[in-house]
Amino acid sequence: MARPLTRFLLPVLAGIFLAGCDDFLDETKDSPKLPGKRISVLSHETALKPEASKTKSAPIQLPPPDPNETWDQAGGSSNHAMHHLEINDSLEQAWSTNVGEGSSNRSKLLAQPIVAAGHVFTVDSANQVTALSVKSGRKVWQRDLLPEDVRPSSSGGIAYEDGRLFVTTNFAQVIALDAKTGKVLWQEHVSAPVRGAPTVRAGRVVVVTVDDHTYCMASDDGQVLWTHQGTIEAASMLAGNSPAIDGNVVVVPYASGELFALRIENGSVLWQDSVANVSRNQGVATLTDITGRPIIDRGRVFVMGHADVLVAIDIRTGKRLWDRDIGGIQSPWVAGDYLFLITNNNELVAVDAKTGDLAWVTQLQTWEDTEKKKGRVVWTGPILASNRLIIASNTGFLASVSPYTGAILGQMEIGDGISVPPVVANHSLYFYTDEADVLAYR
Repeated sequence: MARPLTRFLLPVLAGIFLAGCDDFLDETKDSPKLPGKRISVLSHETALKPEASKTKSAPIQLPPPDPNETWDQAGGSSNHAMHHLEINDSLEQAWSTNVGEGSSNRSKLLAQPIVAAGHVFTVDSANQVTALSVKSGRKVWQRDLLPEDVRPSSSGGIAYEDGRLFVTTNFAQVIALDAKTGKVLWQEHVSAPVRGAPTVRAGRVVVVTVDDHTYCMASDDGQVLWTHQGTIEAASMLAGNSPAIDGNVVVVPYASGELFALRIENGSVLWQDSVANVSRNQGVATLTDITGRPIIDRGRVFVMGHADVLVAIDIRTGKRLWDRDIGGIQSPWVAGDYLFLITNNNELVAVDAKTGDLAWVTQLQTWEDTEKKKGRVVWTGPILASNRLIIASNTGFLASVSPYTGAILGQMEIGDGISVPPVVANHSLYFYTDEADVLAYR
């Protein structure tokens, strides 16, 4: 049965932004409620506090929602700056399709789905690639990329350009497929497993391995054009990351916390930085991994590392514009002059992209059992679509949040956990659950 998302996603903002109010958000009203278990996604304590100057200044302003036809790689585009996307105000579930193996104790589903050429493309935790019809969710083709006598051990990622799919794998391969048929066009071995999705732009495919090597390949035949190596980190998280590309610059994140800006033509270094917490006073800072994708936006690079460092860097000079003691494992989202992100402490935060000041902070639920502090809740996202930030959790809950105030606008339970961010394309919203179900809303 189709599950309506109308009341979950309908924006309720201050009168200067949108008129009207959704009954679902006012518990005192006698109106139909969204199906599903009712919960509170809020906790009552937060470590971060908004800057007083920001809370008293002019309200947050964002660019108007803009439709995007495709989501052709992780993060939506090669620079990972998608700003303010447009979806319909009233959404209902159009279809749901299972595409294979979900997450388990042995293998994890890490790959964000992509939408291109009239299809939704996915990679499951057993490295099976599936093409679904955008209209109906029907399976068009499937391709098993798991080598013989190899056990599944988490997925890599997927990207699209000019009729080709590029897939990274946890068995140290990059594979190109024909997007229409799933036929293997070429495959190239790399030095180690790849858990992050490839980034593609203008005939170049760039991937980062778990041993901190970057490979740049030609998209037509897989020829390795250049490589770069960072400092190998002994420990890293079971997650992947993707480089960001804008113009002739590739920004590469490594598990060591190092960040390199490289020339896309030859891999030469323009500048380097690090988001590793050198003091490492707390356990969280002992893992220096950068699992959130770097963002390149209007001459600035934004990066958040796991070790409690958030930075803004001038892409031309490598000079830090500002930094904050904020860390997380999710990818930030940039829109206009603001960054939106989820911290290691499950705080949803709006950051002034020009100064690093905090405009608002909303503490999300951290434990399934708050009293006993059991069952860690991991939130993924956010993405910004039609005046609401959309987040999802590994416990199967969705929430929409006002980007202007941080207020919770709506929440619902879908049952299956979600560990990869949702995707927006052609006014539709797609979720990929831990059970390897693709849910399409439009």
